Formats: sequence, C-alpha cells, structure tokens
Amino acid sequence: MIESKSPKVSVIIPTYNRAEFILEAIHSVFAQDYTNIEIIIIDDGSTDETAELLAPYIEQGKVLYRYQENQRQCVARNNAMSIATGELWCFLDSDNRWLPGKLKTQVTYMQTNPSVDIVYGDNQLIDDEGKITSQKNMRRHSGRIYPEMLRDNCVSMNTVMARAECFKRHGTFDPSFKVADDYELWLRLSAHYEFIYLPIFFAQYRVMEDQISSDKERRFLSNERALMKFQQQNPNLLRQSEWDAVFAFFYTRWARVRYVKSDVSGMKQMLNKALHYQWHNKYVWRAILKWLLRR
Repeated sequence: MIESKSPKVSVIIPTYNRAEFILEAIHSVFAQDYTNIEIIIIDDGSTDETAELLAPYIEQGKVLYRYQENQRQCVARNNAMSIATGELWCFLDSDNRWLPGKLKTQVTYMQTNPSVDIVYGDNQLIDDEGKITSQKNMRRHSGRIYPEMLRDNCVSMNTVMARAECFKRHGTFDPSFKVADDYELWLRLSAHYEFIYLPIFFAQYRVMEDQISSDKERRFLSNERALMKFQQQNPNLLRQSEWDAVFAFFYTRWARVRYVKSDVSGMKQMLNKALHYQWHNKYVWRAILKWLLRR
C-alpha cells in the first residue's frame, strides 16, 4: 500500500520505431517496487507497430500515450514534461531498461536528503539481445558538479531522478540541439542544483549501430555550442583564465578524437584552437608532444 507521503514519480519515455524493445522498457518500470508512478510515452512519429503493442496498456490506464509528428527525441521529452504531474521526474529511453529497485532507492534518498535535487547512478551496457557487454562506467561526481561537467558529461540520462521544480525554474531540453541535448540540460542545471551520484547500477543501456550518440563529430559540435551557451549564461561563474582552460581542454579532447580517426589536418585545427585559448596549458602540450613522438 502506498503511503500518503510517497511522492508521485513521472516516468518519461520518448520512442521512435522501437517496437522491438519498448515492452521491455515499460515492463522494467512495472517491475519496480515503488508504485506511485505515472508513465508518459510520447511517440515521435513511429511507423512500426509501437501503437498496437501499447494499446492494451493504454486501454487499462497503465500508460499515458501521445503521438506526435516526428520532431526528435528532445521535443518528445519536452512534451511529456509539459503534462507530467509528478513531484519527481525520471527518464527512460524506449530501447533501454531499468534494474529492480531503482525508483525506491532514489525516492528514499531524495526524501532523506531534501537538499539534494538530482540523483543518478551507473549503467550496464547491453546488446541488441539484452546481454550485458560491459559494466564499466566513467568517473561520476556529486555536489555542485559544474566544474566536472565542463570537462565531460558524467550524468547518465536513464539513471536520473530529479525534482520537477528544477525544470520548471530553469527549463527543459533545448530543441535547437540536434544531439547532446542532455549534456546541455545537465550542464545548465549543474550551475544551480546539487547532484548526487550513487554507485549503483540503475539502468541497462542498449548500444546499437543506429544510435546518434555514436557520431562523435556531431556530438563535439553540439557540446561546443553547449559550452559557449553555458559561458554566456554564467560569465561570472569562473575566472577568465578558468574559462580559457575549459576550452583549451575541450579542443584538445576533440583533437585526440580526430587523431584516432587519422584526421591529422582536423587534429591540428583543434590544437590551434586550444592554444589560442591557453597557449601555456600543460594538457595541450602533452597532447602535442605525444603526437610528435608518434610521427
């Protein structure tokens, strides 16, 4: 039985032609041991049998389903967030799954720690068949994590639980970002709220060839925009020398990716940008030295 003090959790699921996996996603929500939830599915113009598969759950009132013309995942999430009624919001992509106990663990933590605004954790990587391929995760951080977020996105979307108030005050996903819209959002919120990382596997993230996230060049272009937008919105958050170091580090990372792709001309372009921001940065010169030694 749900206690009266148990906050409602809105589960936001965008989907586009994921009929093969979407039932796994929603069943992983049904399997949670926390039941004061609403599941909002925004279908971003699917042309497969997604609607037919979801029909029984829609009729039984187990999910709230809305169809929209194809406008991208971030627009679907925003539409879901515009009708969400929960005090806490979570996100689950329709080709991924949650692990048992996610919601209860996070709700309990949020209730016990009212100063915490966003809780997140780790993923297991799975393949098309749902088999675990890796449990390695990047280094994640807690607190006011904007210094770490300026170096890389450490927040895993499918593991997040956040207070609805965060988005109501500081906005939802920026639809002008074609990719990496999640990075722009978490970076934006990191200037205002306390994030807590719990070293727990909360979700299983499916890695497939057709995922946009595999296009590293597009992600770097989008992340560049996110960093510049964040600096414009928060010019006094760092000293100028610290902002210069942020961009020097970013362009050096981009140079490394281009080097791995054997794009020497592109690598030099990024290293020149890094040196323009901070010519004496040790991280930049270590990268240059490694490149020269490998020639």
